[in-house]
Amino acid sequence: MYLYNSATHKKELFTPNSPEMVKMYTCGPTVYHFAHIGNLRTYIMEDVLEKTLRYMGYPVKRVMNITDVGHLASDADTGEDKMLKGAKRENKSVMEIAQYYTDAFFADCDKLNIKKPDVIEPATGCIPEFIQIVEGLLEKGFAYVAGGNVYFDTSKLERYYVFNDHDEEDLAIGVREGVEEDTNKRNKNDFVLWFTKSKFEDQALKWDSPWGVGYPGWHIECSGISLKHLGGDLDIHCGGIDNAFPHHTNEIAQSESYLGHKWCNYWFHVHHLNTDTGKMSKSKGEFLTVSLLEQKGYDPMAYRLFCLQSHYRRNLVFSWENLDNAVVAYDKLIAKIAALQNTGDVDMEAFQALKDRFVNALNADLNTAVAVTAVYDVLKAKTNDATKLAALKDFDQVLSLNLLEAAQKLQKKQVEEAAASADPEIDALVAARTEAKKAKNFAEADRIRDELKARGIEIIDTPQGTKWRKV
Repeated sequence: MYLYNSATHKKELFTPNSPEMVKMYTCGPTVYHFAHIGNLRTYIMEDVLEKTLRYMGYPVKRVMNITDVGHLASDADTGEDKMLKGAKRENKSVMEIAQYYTDAFFADCDKLNIKKPDVIEPATGCIPEFIQIVEGLLEKGFAYVAGGNVYFDTSKLERYYVFNDHDEEDLAIGVREGVEEDTNKRNKNDFVLWFTKSKFEDQALKWDSPWGVGYPGWHIECSGISLKHLGGDLDIHCGGIDNAFPHHTNEIAQSESYLGHKWCNYWFHVHHLNTDTGKMSKSKGEFLTVSLLEQKGYDPMAYRLFCLQSHYRRNLVFSWENLDNAVVAYDKLIAKIAALQNTGDVDMEAFQALKDRFVNALNADLNTAVAVTAVYDVLKAKTNDATKLAALKDFDQVLSLNLLEAAQKLQKKQVEEAAASADPEIDALVAARTEAKKAKNFAEADRIRDELKARGIEIIDTPQGTKWRKV
């Protein structure tokens, strides 16, 4: 299996540190508001990666954090804490906000068939671990105290910019327009490991520490939670491409400085969901949620298919027209599956040939667009329906599009509709029309058709026979 590694800028053969367990970490949500569908694109693709690894036979332990403290309005350690901002917006406590939006996030994940990680850890549950790492960085000379806060000293690193080749000036995080520079920093790119009340007097959540009462910086959270649950040899770290800098860059800096060796082998970044006005963002005040899609009548599975039809390393453009196209594609796909009959035995040779195409797509840097094409290849394959249904069930372990379940629901609906519209008199007239056509008595056939039309019945001639419906 080949994956693109953001840290090396090339596709690499995936080789875990140990065949006994793939250690996978994914950055979780900052639970101050609903996740928008752009955020959820990232979680969908991470879900596909995890399920692909399991499908290929790898045991996986996946850990995700919940950021309920420490993430400031700017990733550059400026602005107020996002959690406090959410609490003020809704006149609730920070922990009430955190619980509400954590529940909402996982409800959205359920709707999109995103599997829950094996370990879910809120930042507020790991304060001792964060303090221990900060103390270690201070002892090793990679951190300093200034203005009551503890900062990581990026000048002590041989290489800081891991994911790109931009100039330092292009990525300076303390000197953006409209952002007040933190004069406590020795270097523009230094970042906060621990805030004290000297930074924000009104911070809601604070803990005792060797440097005063305060709270952890955002970046230290993921390092601490990952080290706690996965140890110091991480296989894959996932997240949105906007987290590559500064968040993941800072994670690498502090984790490897603390451990004294390489921390993570593969970095998996999902690119943006864009609208016609740019990247979808909560900061703009208007964003789309799964609940809003449902209110507009969209099945969340149509949105999942929409995401799978594009490669995770390409920006995906959202529009209602594009989503409508995904709805049409999903409905047609389910209708074709519903027409299959589960009879006969599975042709294992044909099944394996179909599966090979699907696996090859996943092995080629998780090419879900080609993997979806492999689903259509199943439907077009010259094999029996039992083999096709077996392949579709197998593929859906990864795609998680409810292919067979949705098809069964459609079949049930079709049966119920047929029963509801059953009428012996109409059926007799339709049968008489069919016999008249066979006898080439077209005048009689037309007469019956016109009689049915006058009674509000539409005749539909299909290759499978004549059907009717009330109009």
